[in-house]
Amino acid sequence: MITLNQPQSPPSKASAKHQPKQTATGFSSQATQLKQARASLRQVLTRHSLYHTQLQPELQDELNLLTALRDKLDQGLVRIAVFGLVSRGKSAVLNALLGQKVFQTGPLHGVTQWPRSVRWSHPIEVANPAHKSTQSGKVQIELIDTPGLDEVGGQARAQMAREVTQQADLILFVIAGDLTRTEYTALCELREAQKPLLLVFNKMDLYPDRDRQAIYEKIRDQHLRELISPREIVMTAAEPAPLQVRVEWPNGKISYEWEAPKPQVEELKQQLLALLNREGQSLLALNALFQAKEAEAAIAAKVLKLRETEAEALIWRFTRYKAIAVALNPIGLLDVLGGTIIDLALIRALAKLYGFPITHYEASKLWKTILFSSGGLLLGELGSSLVTGITKSTTALAEGLGGASAYLGIAATQAGIAGYGSYIVGQATQNYLLNGCTWGDAGPSTLIDTIINSLDSDTILYKIQKSLKTKP
Repeated sequence: MITLNQPQSPPSKASAKHQPKQTATGFSSQATQLKQARASLRQVLTRHSLYHTQLQPELQDELNLLTALRDKLDQGLVRIAVFGLVSRGKSAVLNALLGQKVFQTGPLHGVTQWPRSVRWSHPIEVANPAHKSTQSGKVQIELIDTPGLDEVGGQARAQMAREVTQQADLILFVIAGDLTRTEYTALCELREAQKPLLLVFNKMDLYPDRDRQAIYEKIRDQHLRELISPREIVMTAAEPAPLQVRVEWPNGKISYEWEAPKPQVEELKQQLLALLNREGQSLLALNALFQAKEAEAAIAAKVLKLRETEAEALIWRFTRYKAIAVALNPIGLLDVLGGTIIDLALIRALAKLYGFPITHYEASKLWKTILFSSGGLLLGELGSSLVTGITKSTTALAEGLGGASAYLGIAATQAGIAGYGSYIVGQATQNYLLNGCTWGDAGPSTLIDTIINSLDSDTILYKIQKSLKTKP
């Protein structure tokens, strides 16, 4: 990893005019979101280390990812990945931002053969209007250069793009003229990754002003209306073509030399810095939480598979308990209460087995959810249990010992209904634990929705707000 020091340039009047003000509420919200995301990651890792000690070899990939995400949040490291087709100037854009040539560029196609990253040590000042101060270093930046999307073959290209996109908190997509079909397809695929994106129109120095504006309007209005807003398009000339300069010497001699103009990336630089100042911590928190959510779901699926035999035995054991308890109980009204207590105990036992321990209150909430989402099946079981329980009690009181055969027949029927209901509860609990493992007060899914619902319309994340929303 290379660390570079880049002096901060004052914002241009044009860029400063479009930068939203960072309010005290916005600053506090960002800091809170990042703090909550860190706490969520730590809670997840602690839970798995406590309850999945024996399964850690099978879960090592997911645990390593969660550990890396926790460390990334602790560092406040925002990753910006650059994508585009070959020879669009991706590496040149990054070099211009860095202020020196770090990434290799050249006239040959395909100079960048694999993703490379470098730290951009540009000071990011996160303003805190509440205290009329600034805090530097809240967000660190890592720039990731990638090969041209049209020079990496099929499966390898798709895998590389997936891995880099997953790591990135923000994507820069570089073009150098009118948008091609291949670029449009790649842009659509990257947009589906649910990551904020800026379109960088590079090599603008190669076009006369009139042609350049025409291309810009065509890109903005015709091709990308649904994908990119005008605010998300930035124009640059990262490596301007050399210009011939006339030189007059003191002795009267005149010569001509080729001189490379300075890179024109100030607009991109200021937009990036304004964006990171405004919502860098939110970008960081959201991306980490999305990856944590996927890792948690993968862990849950593996744990359910690895614990399948134990879980099945546990469900059948509680099914028998409930059937026997209901059959032997002579008081009908207590059948429902006793059966419910056994179901709650089953839910908690399964949660503990899978490493998602829950309280009695949480178990009762889950039981109610299962009850009312079972399509009337479990409600019917409760109603049948109540009716047969009352019939059983009436038979026992009316006929005494002489009605033993009738009593046993009703009790057996009720036991079968109750046992089947308990088995359904067990199966449903497995599904809810798998699908709901990321929910809860500090769960990744809960925090994702909290952040998304608090987004301001001025943020780049607001553009993809609907696609970011998750479901329980």
